[in-house]
Amino acid sequence: MDDRAILVLGATGTTGRRVADRLRALGVRVRAASRSGPVCFDWSIESTWASALAGASGIYLMAPDGQPVEPALVRLAVEQGVRHVVLLSSRAIEAMGDERLLTAERTVREAGADWTILRADWFDQNFDEGVFREAVLAGEITVPVGAARQAFVDADDIAAVAVAALTEPGHAGQVYEVTGPRAITFAEAAETISRAAGRPVRHLGTADDYRAALGPLGIPAEEIEQQIAAFTALRDLGHAEPTDTVRRLTGRDPRDFSAYAAEAASRGAWRD
Repeated sequence: MDDRAILVLGATGTTGRRVADRLRALGVRVRAASRSGPVCFDWSIESTWASALAGASGIYLMAPDGQPVEPALVRLAVEQGVRHVVLLSSRAIEAMGDERLLTAERTVREAGADWTILRADWFDQNFDEGVFREAVLAGEITVPVGAARQAFVDADDIAAVAVAALTEPGHAGQVYEVTGPRAITFAEAAETISRAAGRPVRHLGTADDYRAALGPLGIPAEEIEQQIAAFTALRDLGHAEPTDTVRRLTGRDPRDFSAYAAEAASRGAWRD
């Protein structure tokens, strides 16, 4: 690895800040980019892109949910000297028809630089930092995947894999499925959080549950049905199979969901 910097997009977010912290701990120069960070980067303001990329030889590439990964940014990165792109993607995107991430993967594969794709399962931190926190506080997590088991993965483990890919040889051209050590149902995840946090939390897992939860929010019925179709496709894949990616790339086992829940509860993640 050379002495040029690594650009970390989303550096104040769930995985980005963890990637940035791990890189700094290794003595790597980091360009921590976000809309409000020390390195200004905004997907919607193209004039911020070149300055964010200045001096970078690698990039941790992720985009907020719903935001496409702009091919123009990736092309500019390669033109400015980026030689390795590590993309945060997701598992099961073919089955779920996630064109945003499928397009992002094609973009980095065809960019003309080394690339590594991380296909991560559901983040543990969705329950305390992300989309499910308010649902946990309300006592009901509604995801229409029934009893299909998911290989929930800790964001610290995703970050550790990303840093290995960015700083060590041998990861170019690889697609890594990043999971936790075991697969559990959403109901089991809710029960684990309930025990750790000392508050009732349950999972509602049918399509009708989902319609009932989202309908009052004013979301168009067509959009809700599209989401249900994607979740149904995920459910129909059956139980997720944990992988050994974290152990192979980091030399340690991934953190179990129960350990995550206990730690999050101990720091008050689910206090009102």
